[in-house]
Parts: sequence; structure tokens; C-alpha cells
Amino acid sequence: MKDLKEIASYTLEALTRAGADQAQCTVARGRTKELNIDGGEISLMRTLLDNQVSMKAIKDGKKGTAAINKFDKAAIDQAAAECIEAAQAGVADDAVTIAALTTNAEFKVGADGEDMDAFYDRITEFLDTVNKEYPKIILEQVISDYSESDSVFMNTNGVCHRVQRGGYYFESMFSAHEGERATSFNSYGSQFSDLSRPIIDVGMQRKLLEQSQQELNAKKFEGKFTGKLLVSPGCLGDFINMALDNFISDTSIIDGTSPWKNALGEKVADGKLTVSMVPLDPRMSGGERITDDGYVSENYDIIKDGVLRDFGLSEYAARKTGNKRAPNTSGCMAIAPGDTPIAEIIKGLDRAILVCRFSGGQPAVNGDFSGVAKNSFLIENGEIKHAVTETMISGNLAAMLNNIPAISKETVEDGSSSLPYALFDGITVSG
Repeated sequence: MKDLKEIASYTLEALTRAGADQAQCTVARGRTKELNIDGGEISLMRTLLDNQVSMKAIKDGKKGTAAINKFDKAAIDQAAAECIEAAQAGVADDAVTIAALTTNAEFKVGADGEDMDAFYDRITEFLDTVNKEYPKIILEQVISDYSESDSVFMNTNGVCHRVQRGGYYFESMFSAHEGERATSFNSYGSQFSDLSRPIIDVGMQRKLLEQSQQELNAKKFEGKFTGKLLVSPGCLGDFINMALDNFISDTSIIDGTSPWKNALGEKVADGKLTVSMVPLDPRMSGGERITDDGYVSENYDIIKDGVLRDFGLSEYAARKTGNKRAPNTSGCMAIAPGDTPIAEIIKGLDRAILVCRFSGGQPAVNGDFSGVAKNSFLIENGEIKHAVTETMISGNLAAMLNNIPAISKETVEDGSSSLPYALFDGITVSG
């Protein structure tokens, strides 16, 4: 079998023959062209082909799953039998279901075919620019690829969606060196659908290379204070995702541990904060078109002007808790910009830390967190003074979101997010 819809139809038939009451599957065919560079030299150039069939079956209210990388009938039959066995070994749950039929759709997303010669030229241009403009930077590795896929989602309710997508991915790993001094590694990844811009100008790549060189003169942070933390766009998504995982995810809402479990329609953050998931936004290269549950994706606001508008729930968690499922499962986050240029925000700070990377453990159920501010800088008297060596920061995520003196007018797009700088208060900083 070669046609993806034919394979998907056969998979559902196999699951039904094996005993499924309801079933769904995703059948996908992918191709990836990789080009990696180590130490300035090409270390890997290859093409990968990938076939995948993932299936889910429900029998007597119990769910089973299975996945294979073959399209032949014998392999699908065997996987279907194993999927049913997994279901029979499970526990019945009334919240387990499959997507209802609404409107079936087909999508083409991102790049329509690759231009590897032009991609190679952009990569060598990036290497040359780094060598000329950032002489203290050593590029440890560059990982890049062009990937395309064709996938069909189908279930026994008659749902049938198809998504064809293509796009480029580029990630650099680097550190700065001068004599015997060296900085810690840093990395930055971005994705894009066309090659119209130099890769070094995408997202925060230039800024991070510049900051890495400045970190060669890092000084130890002395003392301790509770005050302001300016979070860069490259790090802001990490903090917001920590909060969302803690407060609106399947687990926290089902378990009832979220402080926001009864807060829909109520203020949970500063009025300056609007957090949206927007896979259909043109700034999101190859954004999701079909949710993990099999529904057509839609943009939505999680927090709008500080008010909690929606949880981020799967259909299972929504049915389990009596709430609404999330309109997408993409992770394509956009945080609305503010009114103040970043230069003015910095100029107005007497003392603060600019944090560009954060390393910490899982926050407590109530949102308490602590960890190390990496690739970060001391701000004093309205100026960025110098980089600081690893500095501890701690606070509470819920309180942090309610204490935002400013959000920058500028945003940074990396192909999967659009994020500004955000200034938080009430954070404990210690050397």
C-alpha cells in the first residue's frame, strides 16, 4: 500500500476486526535532509526517510495504543492485535473517547519544496559572518535540516484530515573564548519556511552571540536582594510554560492541585499580560493544523489582559473535569507586546538582573521555584553593567505573573513563538 488514506482506512479496519469499539490512527510519511557542521567542517550530510503508523483503540471503555514504522498489512494487523491487548489490560474510563466528526480538512503548511543549495549558501554565510563579526565565538556545532511530511489522521467516527508540511530548521551551539577564559555553552534554534533572510538575523541569534562574548568578562554577583528581574524573549517562554504546566495542564486540573482550578474568567495575572497559542499566525512557521485529538486547530487566548480565558486541556482531561478542551495543542506561543521600548525599561532600573537562560527544577505545586540564572547580566543605574556568573533566583510563579511593571514594545520571532522582554518584581536574587 502506498496511498496514505488507503493505509489509514486499512488500519481502522484492522483495529475493528481485532475488537475495537472505537479507533483512530495517524499515518505519516516523512523525508529529512540533514546538514551538520562540527568545528567549522561538514560532519554529516544525509537523507532520512520515515514511515509511521500510530493507532489508538478503545474497547469496553479501555484505551490501548501502538506504533510501527511499516506500511504493510501484516505489520498493521499485528500492531492492531497488540493495541487491543493493551486496551484489554487497561482500566475502564468513561472519559476516554475519540474526536467527533465536524468538518474534514486538508492543509499545506510551510515551504513547498526545498532548495538545499540556497540553504547551504545561507549556512556558509552564517559561518563567515560569525568568524568576521564575532571573532571570540567558537561554533561547537551547527545542526540544520529541511524536513517535509505528509500525514493523514482518521478515525471510526468518519474524521479524516490531511496535513502536508515542509520547513527548515537551524540550531547553533557556541561558546566564547579568549586566552584561557571561556564561557559556558549556549545554543539557539529557529525554524523558517523560506530563505529570504540571513540566518543570523532570525530571532535572537545575533544578540546571543554578542552576549556570549560579553560573558568573557563576567563577575561574581555579590549580596542578595529582592527586586526586579528582566527576562529576555529567549527565556520568557520557559517561565510562562513553567506556570502553564503548573496551573492549567491536564495533570494539575485533573488532580485539583492547580491554584487556578476555579479561576476561569478571573484575574490571575497583571493586566499587561496576554498569552495566546497561535499556530495559524503567519509568524509561526509550519504551525499545527490538527490537534493531537484530531480536531482542526484554532488560535486561542489562555490569558487575556490578565484574565484566565482557557485551560490547556486535552479532550480526555476536558471530559474528565467537565471543562472545555484546548482549541490547539501546538505550543506556538505569542505574548502581546507592551508600550515601552526595552531601552527605556532598562534606563528606568536602579538595580536588576537581566536573565537570558534559566536552569531549575520542577516548581512546587503552589508555583514556588528556584534555580540558576545563566547567561545573565547586572543592571545598575539604568545601564547593563556586565555579565554575572551563575546567580540564584527564586520566587513564586503565580505572584510573579501578578507583578509585571513593564513589557517591551519589541518582540522576537523564532518561527515557533513571538515573545517580548518582560520585567517582573518580587524576585529574590542571590550570589
